[in-house]
Order: sequence, then structure tokens, then C-alpha cells
Amino acid sequence: MLELHEPAGALDALEAYLAEELRPGLVADVYLGYRLGELLRREPWPAPLEPCRLPAVAARVRPEGARVESTQMSYRLGEWEQTWTAEEHAAAVEEVRAAIRRGDVYQVNLVQHLAAPFRGDPRGLVAALEPLRPLHPRPLAGEGWTIVSASPELFLGRRGDRLWCKPIKGTRPLGEDVDDSKDAAEHVMIVDLERNDLSRVCEIGSIRWPSLMAQHELAGVTHLVSTVEGRLRPAVGLAEILRATFPGGSVTGAPKIAAVDHIARLEPVGRGASMGALGTVYPNGDFELALTIRTFAVAAGRIHLWVGGGIVWDSDPDAEIEESWVKARPLLAAVGGLVRA
Repeated sequence: MLELHEPAGALDALEAYLAEELRPGLVADVYLGYRLGELLRREPWPAPLEPCRLPAVAARVRPEGARVESTQMSYRLGEWEQTWTAEEHAAAVEEVRAAIRRGDVYQVNLVQHLAAPFRGDPRGLVAALEPLRPLHPRPLAGEGWTIVSASPELFLGRRGDRLWCKPIKGTRPLGEDVDDSKDAAEHVMIVDLERNDLSRVCEIGSIRWPSLMAQHELAGVTHLVSTVEGRLRPAVGLAEILRATFPGGSVTGAPKIAAVDHIARLEPVGRGASMGALGTVYPNGDFELALTIRTFAVAAGRIHLWVGGGIVWDSDPDAEIEESWVKARPLLAAVGGLVRA
């Protein structure tokens, strides 16, 4: 198994590892931590401390077609605690709105973090989350850590020379429509960002968006989803593709580099297993990588979850906090544990 803890050079090392290890009949499960985005930052303030120790990049080769373990393995959770109070979260939303007013940025994704004591087998989370139909239900585990995702969002996919993503923006409780102008504006900004990211590695004139703001019920909530795609230029490898597109625009904001700096300044802890990518790479270079939203990490006797949303000029702090809970509630209901008010 490959585990890399320093972002610098990690993508090239991953590409070299996969080139050496993959062959017909094998695939690789790959995890990319949001910490890789630190390489984009321009401002000098330090990144927030991570709440648990996880690699920046990890990969494990396995036989293609190996089944996902989803049996009822035993685990127990304690009480969930929030890193941010509602007042602190609201203040951060206002900080983003002030930055938008100054013209520093157009949108910033803010994430709150929850943690609880954990005992038992983390693989039990797979069965608990199965009803939410994750894109990549297979857990990935290393020395002292396990990541289990219920993500419904495709960060990036490749089939031959087709490269595409399916950004999600706009959220409502299950059964409600996502139909206001704020959600539409937030969504279109990210679609435009994704078009720009794909254009860095795709043929000129090949970028298109065959589906824009389609409403879907995913992971226990209602979302707006778009598809953005392009035709990959010849001889572009995995590391170059990821440098052009990672982290995903729907979990950073726009412009991406400015948003990443504001995230580092405002969020109280690192994003850990969230807002990165988890998926499968094939020997021919094809891949499917889910964005690690709705994703849990278990390490050092604790379970961690991160949830958030995009902040734009007309965001209301209370509504943004509630949106994060709309995303969290189906997950907490699935895995159990009480939330400390």
C-alpha cells in the first residue's frame, strides 16, 4: 500500500506507483486528501491543524471485481461534538461576505467538523451507509485510520479521452425543490470554474455541459447537479490532470486559489478525509473519483465528519448553518450517536 503524508511531490509519486503496480485484472483504490490543495495557497498564514492523522495520498491495489464488505460489523459511537459553535460558524459566513464585498472572492465553501468517540470495527459503517447509495462504498484503511464515504458527487471521471465532472450545488431536505436564485448563482459559478479547470488539460473547444442544474435526490437530500466534460489532450497523465482540477471547485469556491486561502484562514480545524477524492483507477488510465463529501474518518478512537456549503454574497448565516445540518442529519441518523447541542 502507498501512504504519503507530505503534499509536495505526492501526485507524481502516486502516478509512478500506479504505473508500476497496475496490470490487467487489478485496480487501485485511491484517496486524495484535501491537504494537497495547500500547494495552491499564496497567503502566509498557517493551515488549521488536522483533527486526526491521515495521509495526504493513499492507494491500494486489489483484484478487479473484489466484493465490498457490507456485513453488520459491530461498532459503538459516543456523543457527537461540534468544533464550531453556531455563533463562530455565523461569524465566518460574515467574514466571507465581507471578503466578497471587498472583491477578494466570489464564493467560499465553509465546512464544519463533528467528532465522537468510536469503538469497534469501522467497516460496520459500510452497511450503515449503504441505503444512501454512495458512489464509492468501499472503505479504505491504513495504519491506524479508515475512511468510509457516502458521497453522491463525482469529482472526476475518465473514459479514454473523455474527462468529466458532476458538480453539486444547491441543497434542500428530501422532497423539497431547489429553486431559488441564490442556489442557481452559487451553482453556475462552480460550473464555470469546472469548465476552466477542465480546459487546462482538454482540447481547445471541446468543453461542454450537457446537463445543467438537474435536480436529483442523493444521500438523503435534494441537490442540483450538472455535468461538465471535455476531450482530454493526448499524453496527459493522471498527475497533470489532478494538478489542473484538484481540489474540486464545489468544495473550494471561486476563484479557487483565493477561496482556498480564505478556507485556511477561517476554518477551525483541517478538513481531514473530507473535500478530497476517493475512487478507483484502472490499468488503462481510466478512473472514477468521488468527491469526499458525506465522508467519515475513524482514527485514534474517534470518528470524524465534515459538512458545509458554499457562501455567496446573499448567503444568510442561519440558513447556511442549517444547510450543513440538512446534509449531516441523514448521515448521523444512518450511523447513530447523539449530537451535543
